[in-house]
Amino acid sequence: MNIAIRSKSLFRFSTTSFPSISLQNPKWVSTATPKSPPQHPENHLRPFFNGQKTQKPRDYELAIVSTLKSCSTLLAISQGQQVHALVLKSGLNSNMFIQNSLINMYAKFGFLTDAQYMFDSCPVLDSVSCNIMIVGYVKFGRLDDARKLFDVMPCKGCVSYTSMIIGLAQNDCWSEAIGVFRDLMFEVVMPNEVTMSSVISAYSHLGGIWDCRMLHGLVKKLGLEVFVLVSTNLVHMYCVCSSLWDARALFDEMAEPNVVSWNVMMNGYSKAGFVDLARDLFDRISTRDVVCWGTIIDGYVRAGRLDEAFTLYRAMLRTGLGPNDVMIVDLISACGKLMAFGEGQQFHGITIKTGFDCYDFMQATIIHFYAACHRVEFAWLQFELSSKDHVPSWNALIAGLVRNRMIDLARQLFNDMPERDVVSWSSMISGYSQSKQPNLALELFHEMVACNVKPNEITMVCVLSAIATLGILKEGRWAHEYIRNNSIPLNDNLNAAIIDMYAKCGSIKTALEVFHQIRDKSFSVSPWNAIIGGLAMHGHAELSLKIFSDLQNRNIKLNAITFTGVLCACCHAGLVEAGKQHFQSMKRLYDVEPTIKHYGCMVDLLGRAGRLEEAEELIRSMPMKADVVIWGTLLAACRTHGNAEIGVRAAESLARVEPSHGGGRVLLSNIYADAGRWEDAFLVRQAMKSQRMTRSLGYSGVV
Repeated sequence: MNIAIRSKSLFRFSTTSFPSISLQNPKWVSTATPKSPPQHPENHLRPFFNGQKTQKPRDYELAIVSTLKSCSTLLAISQGQQVHALVLKSGLNSNMFIQNSLINMYAKFGFLTDAQYMFDSCPVLDSVSCNIMIVGYVKFGRLDDARKLFDVMPCKGCVSYTSMIIGLAQNDCWSEAIGVFRDLMFEVVMPNEVTMSSVISAYSHLGGIWDCRMLHGLVKKLGLEVFVLVSTNLVHMYCVCSSLWDARALFDEMAEPNVVSWNVMMNGYSKAGFVDLARDLFDRISTRDVVCWGTIIDGYVRAGRLDEAFTLYRAMLRTGLGPNDVMIVDLISACGKLMAFGEGQQFHGITIKTGFDCYDFMQATIIHFYAACHRVEFAWLQFELSSKDHVPSWNALIAGLVRNRMIDLARQLFNDMPERDVVSWSSMISGYSQSKQPNLALELFHEMVACNVKPNEITMVCVLSAIATLGILKEGRWAHEYIRNNSIPLNDNLNAAIIDMYAKCGSIKTALEVFHQIRDKSFSVSPWNAIIGGLAMHGHAELSLKIFSDLQNRNIKLNAITFTGVLCACCHAGLVEAGKQHFQSMKRLYDVEPTIKHYGCMVDLLGRAGRLEEAEELIRSMPMKADVVIWGTLLAACRTHGNAEIGVRAAESLARVEPSHGGGRVLLSNIYADAGRWEDAFLVRQAMKSQRMTRSLGYSGVV
């Protein structure tokens, strides 16, 4: 670092005035308090530059320290360097307070090389200097340097540990941040409110409900629950752990929750599907900012209640507030999800009026919206208007083409990309997996690994889905081992994919082992669905229903997939009454609307038990039109139990749904033959020949 010593005339500041600043002395610099009102930086330096050194040495040094702090606050680089030159000229560079002030100034400027030079010139390793350097390293992304210095620094205190924890947490090194916190507790260093808020944030990404309660107890023991930041982070962690009751209890205990606290609690309710509870909170907020409106609008969007989201949006506009870019992205994405083409186009117009369309991420959102509405031509036009250097825009169009089953065109676009990220690869792998081309999905995955692109959890979910389709257990074990060896984060969706893969590849025992390892760590129903369905598929109905009973006792929201697995288990075990109870409880207890799959399971269950009249009555009462599968299931049950009367009606209904379905006619012919009605059987066969209907030949999907 070179700083030239210039003549006094060059040290004088210009007449440009600086904004008013506070010159409170930093705690790590001095315990002295200023006796005079805050002054401008040039007012501190004028006595030095004019040759007036009437101050006492102590006051002179404190003035330099205060001025260096002012330069740091204002990012006054040139002036700060001039003060440094003055320090060197005055021989004060050995003063520890001044030295730390200089290190702090250069670290805040981002001149870490200069800060490092100053730091290395210190005769002894000082904990305050180390703290300043660690904060600087963390702020500008040099985490490895921060780690090295932290490991060798003497006398680590709360500031040291807290700075390191914040740095690790900001770089998604959650486990390492928690490890540093444990070291802090082992060394009996008292954490403060900043420490605890950062630690709670780290635990919210990795911990479970018991970790949350442990941290809550520690916060109370330390008396830190009075700090809004700490309590708000605890509320957030309870919400992440799906413990909304605990979150609300803590929120209600807060003396003065701020707007962030309200938003965190509302967001917790919204993500859990309790948008009406979120609305109750929203109505209680006296002063609402755009973030509050955005949170509640997002809640209605998540719940699929788009009309109410639009109503709230219009209400916000009437208050004089305008949308921010996050809200517009949220609403356009919702329009794409619900295929609300007209509304989405209006929000596209708003992006142009507000100027938000200049953002690359907005362009990607608009491309995704048009593709989701199956308007690929508009998506392609928007892509042509967007920046070709923005990878997410390419990814949005590739994903849109995949969604519209244009897999070959998507691959061509993928091949033309100037640069690919993990999302690009994942989109194509997902496309091949969804289009029943699992071999190509696996081939592309191995190509991705060969290109040294590290897959993420979404990639691995797609890969495991492809492996499950192929049923290759060896490949599945390799993929599972790859996840472990490369420290790919395990979330509920990935755990569910692993369980599903083992079940479909024939290793239900391994699927159970994986499930028991993650059961108490799961926040969502996905892993439970995978094991319930897998056990049902393998005929372990009793164990499947036992796990479902365990799930019912947990604070986890069930969904339609859960009941598909449960009804399949009842079907395999012949548990008709239990199946009927579970089916009736879907809407009544869990607010899950039965789909055609659930009705199909019930028809199969009743049909296997020979209760064909009940099955037919259930079909007639369905809120949706029965499809080929349901009528075919009833027809097959009629063949099994020799009921020609219902069989005829089922065959007629099947013929109306799909006139060319030869298999149904064959079944009806066999029902007549089993009943000894040979003439009717012959007529059915004759009709098949006259209409040139054929029955699809059976084949093996393995050999």
